[in-house]
Amino acid sequence: MAGKFFDEWQVGDRVEHEIRRTVTETDNLLFSTMTHNPQPLHLDIEAAKESGFGQILVNSTFTFSLLVGLSVGDTTLGTLIANLGFDKVVTPKPVFIGDTMRAQSEVKELRASKSRPEAGIVTFTHELLNQRDEVVCRCERSALLRRSA
Repeated sequence: MAGKFFDEWQVGDRVEHEIRRTVTETDNLLFSTMTHNPQPLHLDIEAAKESGFGQILVNSTFTFSLLVGLSVGDTTLGTLIANLGFDKVVTPKPVFIGDTMRAQSEVKELRASKSRPEAGIVTFTHELLNQRDEVVCRCERSALLRRSA
């Protein structure tokens, strides 16, 4: 399913995103180094073993980015004008190498754009869940979407 236009959404619409993703050591290592994040919990197995987690902790900004990426195909692919903001980002559970992620989304709010009559703003609540169905990341995303006609 491609992204939907503004006028195709209704408050309360829910999407269970089909694509799943198992997080690898390479994902965490590359993302952490590409973003210049030297946190030992992400890169140093010995430091991570001595932490309260006992193992490498996946970079939470990767977790957040994966959540957004998994949601795009079903929500805004091809209809997005701009992401307007991400709010209330929380990571209530840790993510570890080998965890398999899936995402779900719900439309929280719709409003017409005052400055762009050909568009509207959709606010989504996105959640990322691990293989144990624990929410590992949640956020709200406001997106400016085209209308269908």
